[in-house]
Amino acid sequence: MSRVRVGAIGAGWWATSNHLPILAARDDVELVAVCGLGDLSAVQAEFGFRVATDDVDVLLDAGIDAVVISTPHDLHHGAAAAALDRGLHVLCEKPMTLHADQAWDLVARAERAGTHVLVPYGWNYKPFTIAARRMLEAGAIGEIQHAVCHMASPTRGLFGGDPTHMLERWDSATATAPQASTWSSPEHGGGYAHGQITHSSALLLWLTGLRAATVAGRVATAGAPVDLFDAAVVRYDGGALGTLSGAATLADGDPYQVDIRLFGTEGTLMLDVERERVTLSRYDGTREDLAIAPGEGEYECLVPPARFIDLITGASTENHSGVEVAARSVELIDALLRSSAADGAEVRVHD
Repeated sequence: MSRVRVGAIGAGWWATSNHLPILAARDDVELVAVCGLGDLSAVQAEFGFRVATDDVDVLLDAGIDAVVISTPHDLHHGAAAAALDRGLHVLCEKPMTLHADQAWDLVARAERAGTHVLVPYGWNYKPFTIAARRMLEAGAIGEIQHAVCHMASPTRGLFGGDPTHMLERWDSATATAPQASTWSSPEHGGGYAHGQITHSSALLLWLTGLRAATVAGRVATAGAPVDLFDAAVVRYDGGALGTLSGAATLADGDPYQVDIRLFGTEGTLMLDVERERVTLSRYDGTREDLAIAPGEGEYECLVPPARFIDLITGASTENHSGVEVAARSVELIDALLRSSAADGAEVRVHD
């Protein structure tokens, strides 16, 4: 395949400020069609799309090899399912879906299609997280018995209906501003769990290979229309115990917090993106601190769109955020929200 023919479903803030510029700069990509609401003439002209439409089926039938889905969360499943059923490769924004059954439906469709699915979790592609995963795969801490996963970010405005700070952070003043309902409407999957814990949980589950078995969780809105705070006790397949938490109320400009602490039968591993450190401490006295370049812990999503194309062309075989990891994240968050709605009762994640 000399050039990957790509269609974009969704042409808002994130697509036009991150994914499309990365793809447009590649010689092995042809941006063929874009689908979205409203006037798409500016987006079509900027990125050279031949087709602009508000009909997903028109885009999917435009002679493309792959799609980039950057719609509101609640629309991901339908678009991804239709693309997979046409045998297309899919990059789908996070969270991949809102509900566990939808997520595992996409897993099954991807297996039948035999195509690549990548969900762009930026931290999963950082050199220090890749090094941490290799340590765990090599058995550095033995069998995981306990996992702590915490995330906090300066996103109270985003989930409360004012995305100004996030627009400034991503330098996207000229891009289409996100609809407030995308982030602050329960019906569209707004809230901190879907919007942010999707990142930390997918990183945890990719690093460890864990899958949640039961969850007992609570959320708090603090007066917002959606959750700003989340907390859960998680039991994983195999018996490991863990906690999962999140908070949207860091001050604007503060660095993101993602803190993962793993306790195993042979040692512990700590990963902290805010302080940019990964520390391995084994019970035999061995200690290792990874060298991390300054600024590497800051979130960005430059590698995943490029890796998506590399997977399609065969230039890479490493997908650190595939459909199965994304599904395990979705089912964990789904269970957290179901548990909270049931007054914190423990709920099963899967059969």
